[in-house]
Parts: sequence; C-alpha cells; structure tokens
Amino acid sequence: MRGLPVFSDPNLIVGTEGFSDAGVYRLRDDLLIVQSLDFFPPLVDDPFEFGRIAAANSLSDIYAMGARPVTALNIVGFPDDRLGLDVLAEILRGGSEQVRAAGAVVVGGHTVRDSEIKYGLSATGVVAPADLLTNRGARPGDRLVLTKALGTGAITTAFKAGRCPPESLQCAIRGMTTLNKAASIAAVRFRANAVTDITGFGFAGHACELAEASRVTLRITASLLPVLPGARALIRAGFKTRATATNRAFTAARMGGVEAIDDVDRDLLFDAQTSGGLLISVPEHNADAMLAMIREQEESPAVCVGAVEPCGDAALVVAP
Repeated sequence: MRGLPVFSDPNLIVGTEGFSDAGVYRLRDDLLIVQSLDFFPPLVDDPFEFGRIAAANSLSDIYAMGARPVTALNIVGFPDDRLGLDVLAEILRGGSEQVRAAGAVVVGGHTVRDSEIKYGLSATGVVAPADLLTNRGARPGDRLVLTKALGTGAITTAFKAGRCPPESLQCAIRGMTTLNKAASIAAVRFRANAVTDITGFGFAGHACELAEASRVTLRITASLLPVLPGARALIRAGFKTRATATNRAFTAARMGGVEAIDDVDRDLLFDAQTSGGLLISVPEHNADAMLAMIREQEESPAVCVGAVEPCGDAALVVAP
C-alpha cells in the first residue's frame, strides 16, 4: 500500500495516513463529511440479522469519528444463480433497519453476482470541525473506556463449526447489532481526546494504532476487559479466527507485558471483532460522567480498562 499515490488537498483533513477509521473532507469551514466503506461474508445464518450486523459494522467507523451518519449505499455480492432473491431482500431489510435507526437514509447501491454472499455499506456522515474525533489525540492521564464486550470472533468461529452455545451466539448478535451511536454522542459531549472502533485487527491492533497515532503508550488491565458469555471457554476449546495469528504477528512486537497474562486473555486481545465497541481516550475528570451517559442510553458493558501514559518502549502495555 505504501506505493500508492498520496493525495494532497487543503480540504482533506484525514486521509489514508495514521490508521484512521474514516476519511474526512472539508466542505465548508463549519462542515466536514466523513466517509467509510466496509463489507464481508455472513457470520450468522439468518439473513436479516446478517444485514443488521454488517450495517452496524459499517456505520461504526462514522461514529468513531464523532460524526452523524446521513446517507448509505448498499454494497452487495450475491450468488443469485444459487440462492433466491428473497434472501437478498432480507439482508437489505436488515441493513435498512440499522440505517434508519441511525437516523440516516439508504440512497442506492450496487450489486454484483458473486460465488459468496457479501454485504456492507458505503457510509457518509457529517460533523462540525470542533466535534471531530480521531485516533490521534490521546493524552497522558486520559482514561481508556471500552464500550462493548470482546469475543465475537471466537463465538462466530464456533458457530460455524456447530459448537457454539445458543446463548453465547445471541449475546454476540445483540452486541454486534448495537449501534455505537450512544457511545459516539457521549464521547463528543465529554470531549474525548481520541477514539477508535475495535474491529478486524482486534483490541490489541486497534489500541496500538491509537497509541502510535497519538504518540503515547496505553496501559490496560486484561482482567477489566468486558468479555461475551462463553467466549473464554470457546477460546480455551481452540476456536479462534484465522486473523488471531496474523493479528498477534502484526501487533505483539509493539506490546509489553503480554507474556505475563493468561493464554485465553492473550487470545482475546488478538480476537478479530465484528461491529465491536469504541475505545475512547477521555480526560480523567470526564470519564465517570461519560460512562454513566453511555450506560443510561443503551444496554452497554462500557467500562474503564486502563489509562494513557507518556510514550514508552511499547505502544500497548498489558497487566494481568
């Protein structure tokens, strides 16, 4: 990717550099647009729920920037020569429900024939410059808040193998279909310094990106991380995503303290998440009020998991 051309434009506020969650472009001095795109194959059997999960995941990048989603375009790969269009209709209905819940509108999209179902959104949001959140501004002394439980990768992997307890799957679906809307609004209101959403690179990968973009070190306590019911047992039984190993290879050298934590906790750090929560770096004096607001607006396991320190030898330091 380093060989791709770099765009230079005075109105391009956030581009491809810095591991940002979305691109940001200035339309006016008082208005920025935020754009992102994401899609993936089904994680669950129910096409409606898959549509809801994929849409919530796509909208999450907009929320991570403190923006309000306004429009969305459907992106679809579908084997219409093997599956009925009623399946596609249910996927799109699920996605539309989430877009509507976000207060946005679907304005169209594009579909191609594919050997495997794929679905997601190209989402656009708007935000005032003063409210823009990025992953670049974490400051020493900030508290770190995580708003959703980890473990979706292990749970959905076990489900595909027919080994996932139904209650664990339902908890995972409930988390994956929850919009990060309330958390985003709270982060803006309480003047968070940096935010990222936890998705495919796992908690450790996205935390390292935030730390490096902000030029700080994050210190977290593994035992404080919220975890979905059953996820630990499934990891112990060997259910991991293919990304667990690559996430670990990509991230472990930038971390400290990993050797001191339990093997299951270690795998949870590298577990690829789908439609995960926001990791929010917020001034210490605002952390409790922000947590209370998030918990009041939605059923959320949001919790403080650590703090920000001056830049040290590691991007992310983990304590048991």
